[in-house]
Amino acid sequence: MEFFGLDCRFTRIAAPLPIYCADVEATQWSALALAVAEAKGRLVSLWGSDERASGDGLTVSAAYATADGLLWAKLGLDPQQPTYPDIARLFAPAIRMQRTAHDLVGIAPEDADDLRPWLRHGAWPADYFPLRFENTCEEHFEPQADAYPFVPVEGDGVHEIAVGPVHAGTIEPGHFRFSVVGEKVLRLEERLGYTHKGIERRFMGMDIDQGARLAGRVSGDSTVAYAWAYAMAAESLAGVQVPERAAWLRALLLERERVANHLGDLGALGNDAAFGFALAQFSRLREDWLRANRDAFGHRLLMDCIRPGGVAQDLDGPAAARLRVQIADITREVTELKDIYDEHAGLQDRLVTTGRVTAELATKLGLTGLAGRASGLSADLRADFPWPPYDKLGVTACVHRNGDVAARVAMRFEECFASLRLIDTLLLTLITKPPAGPIHTPIAVSREGVGAGWIEGWRGEIFVALETSAQGRVARCHCHDPSWQNWPVLEHAIIGNIVPDFPLINKSFNLSYSGQDL
Repeated sequence: MEFFGLDCRFTRIAAPLPIYCADVEATQWSALALAVAEAKGRLVSLWGSDERASGDGLTVSAAYATADGLLWAKLGLDPQQPTYPDIARLFAPAIRMQRTAHDLVGIAPEDADDLRPWLRHGAWPADYFPLRFENTCEEHFEPQADAYPFVPVEGDGVHEIAVGPVHAGTIEPGHFRFSVVGEKVLRLEERLGYTHKGIERRFMGMDIDQGARLAGRVSGDSTVAYAWAYAMAAESLAGVQVPERAAWLRALLLERERVANHLGDLGALGNDAAFGFALAQFSRLREDWLRANRDAFGHRLLMDCIRPGGVAQDLDGPAAARLRVQIADITREVTELKDIYDEHAGLQDRLVTTGRVTAELATKLGLTGLAGRASGLSADLRADFPWPPYDKLGVTACVHRNGDVAARVAMRFEECFASLRLIDTLLLTLITKPPAGPIHTPIAVSREGVGAGWIEGWRGEIFVALETSAQGRVARCHCHDPSWQNWPVLEHAIIGNIVPDFPLINKSFNLSYSGQDL
């Protein structure tokens, strides 16, 4: 299949969403990137691979979201000079992805403006690449000096404030370098990678079920979304369609994960604006929600509930009925809390106009997910490419246009209500018109196969690219978190605001460190 009139033959991957894959040449790589950009498409992910063990070579891949679906283009590279055409001039999020591909695989974009290390942190030599097949990652190196070249800001009255990577709260590590005049922020530069765990290397050689467990642990707050994306990739690789009942249960799990995170964020955002009452109330609601998860599915965060081929356990009628009662209770209480938020003048003063990201800036920087919808970008896979059972649920994306903290708070309230309605519909269907079929079907993974999964998690779109070896084990698994796109936007959202508002702005995005650092 061809797209944009280019001489690239894409093959449809057997996934429930429209996902296509093609091997391309350098000129096609550049032409495709330009065509996607001109069509207002988005870069979903970019990553490198070492396929020399299977007789191929070093490769770079890019996945694009377009009106026709997701296009995955793979470019083979010269092993003596593994470079490829830079696409960061067309897609700003590519900058950090390209730097990471260089750190891990040793492939570099041609004439790139920024090739500073991103994940390496002096933990391994500059000429050692963890994802190359000749390396085992069991090698030991002495820690190296790590004088990271932050971009300097100069001028009268400008000084720097360094925050992190160790923070006052129980949160993941990240470094934030503020350049300020007084309390007004002129520039913020982030440095992440402190939670790099070698996940992509760890996938190599695993069987499919082992890989599923690891995928569900890439970012704990999105365990369901990652598990579903990985399972979708494995099922598309095997050419298996999951039973209808399993698909409905998966959607139930995904929406419960979405609500749990929104409840937690709404409380934390209130607390960051000195409204401790909100933290107490939403923490109570979230705890009740997580306990119901444990009682119904065996795990508070719903970890390992989704597996390749279906789900791990069913939900009986009485349990579904109890969850419906909770839906009514939570809906009533969140409605009351929303009224309090809306009418609290001091709270609204902190939220409105703070950390604003315009639709134009959001489009330019590739903002995605909930934060993107708060800035007027309506992309939501559940509405744009509804797959079972969302094709029967009629999801409509929630959208705001102000792009400030207040809009991101409003998005959470609206998406919470929307997911509560979806969950109630899912539960009612499971009780009154139970979808047919078992909850799991065995899958026989093909050897040297390619699969992909694409899921709308609570934070944004989760993408998983999966390739198997001649032995039918994982040869390469790349997991992509929407935080890759959104972390750089946070640097722009703080400009012109005061330093004390950073925790509030940062929490309104609530991005994953672990999901980005891998």
